[in-house]
Amino acid sequence: MMGELPKNVLDALLETIPIEFSVLGADDKVLGWNRHETRIFKRPGAVVGRDVRNCHPKKSLDKVERILAEMKEGKRENARFWIDLPLGEDGGKEKVVIEYFALRDADGKYLGCLEASQNIEGFRRLDWERRLLD
Repeated sequence: MMGELPKNVLDALLETIPIEFSVLGADDKVLGWNRHETRIFKRPGAVVGRDVRNCHPKKSLDKVERILAEMKEGKRENARFWIDLPLGEDGGKEKVVIEYFALRDADGKYLGCLEASQNIEGFRRLDWERRLLD
């Protein structure tokens, strides 16, 4: 990143971006997340410090472990998938994109993983152009 952000600006930025994320350390422990009150995937505060394996459904755990292992080995930098979840009015299904990104230092050393999720249903409905301030 170019420049340096004061902590209060960085905190505001992380809570404002329209993507929810969780951050894991290199030891697969949950370090934290943003958008606590408005998350798609809500988590109790006690999850901080827990192994990520205790935060995922058993049916997807083997895939999460494979992604993390490949990131640690340097074989993978990211993984993207999407699912339909009952988030809409009356429980209607909406498309959610989930992405994992390896976090690395300047020398390429694995520092952890960023898991980012976003409900993209509104984007899927766009069929026109809207210019700035229109």
